Amino acid sequence: MPGASPIDNAIRRLNAALDGLEGAVDQRRDANRRVVELESELQRIGLDRSRLAQTVDASEARSDRLEEANKEVSHRLVNAMETIRTVLDRQEG
Repeated sequence: MPGASPIDNAIRRLNAALDGLEGAVDQRRDANRRVVELESELQRIGLDRSRLAQTVDASEARSDRLEEANKEVSHRLVNAMETIRTVLDRQEG
């Protein structure tokens, strides 16, 4: 404004600066809120990962037990078949 007083100019600049500051504060507040949300999500992911790791560990342990049981059953079946062959051979011979 050509006829504005220095005080009016200063007030306009001050208002513009305050508007800019408000915008910066709003952006910062939004950024902080997003950070909090991301930290929360990261914590949930960490808990999920921990639970999944426990489930995998338990599954691996169960798999190991089943594998051992399978080997034992296989060994017993082989022994039983050998015993049956021996009995059959004795009866034939």
